[in-house]
Amino acid sequence: MAHLLVTGSSDGLGRGSAAALLEQGHDVVVHVRGEQRTEAVAELLERGARLLVADFGVRDDVLGAVAELNEGEPLDAVVHNAGVYSGAPLVPVNVVAPYLLTALLEHPTRHVYLSSGMHRSGTAALDGVDWSGGRATSSYSDSKLFLTALSAAVARRSPGLFTASVDPGWVATKMGGPSAPDDFELGHRTQDRLAVGEGPEADVSGAYWHHDRRQQPEAAALDEGFQDELLAALEQATGVALPER
Repeated sequence: MAHLLVTGSSDGLGRGSAAALLEQGHDVVVHVRGEQRTEAVAELLERGARLLVADFGVRDDVLGAVAELNEGEPLDAVVHNAGVYSGAPLVPVNVVAPYLLTALLEHPTRHVYLSSGMHRSGTAALDGVDWSGGRATSSYSDSKLFLTALSAAVARRSPGLFTASVDPGWVATKMGGPSAPDDFELGHRTQDRLAVGEGPEADVSGAYWHHDRRQQPEAAALDEGFQDELLAALEQATGVALPER
């Protein structure tokens, strides 16, 4: 049995992951943005999940969540599912929070990041990015390119950690819309098995996945120069360095 955190668990793919992992017998921490969202995970809590409340658009909330998790039962893995599509919180939620959780959580050895096929239209440019979320400076595609590059960078810089970035496809969720054509179960199955280290190539760190198959991400995500620039920008913005493990 693994002990996992699934961020953004109140609906969509995050809830799907949390429910599936609970069904498999794993110990799951579900995450919601605020107390008003607790009711959305009530059924998961009744099934034994534990609750984490934190607004990942607020830096102090992320740091508080890290402190709470580090004091609790050691985590084995994190599924970095929480995300927003637009607005000023986009960069803090989609990029900064996963970076801080990766850098500061003491125990997890596996980190799975929810990317998107839209990362291929992102721009590998960091000048002018407002990492604090004071202004909306990046697109959703940009943020997913940054996150895909972060996964590859962590795998390279911290060989003691397993990472993966996953394109779940275009799935009928609140973000994807009701007419999205992809299969919902396939949308979360890859990250679920990678988080617990099961299935083919589950030990290949830094890879990019779609529906249980490794794929080549956008070239910029694999550019070590861009990865290093991204890590340096995040370290400068947060005051937190990625430890080498």
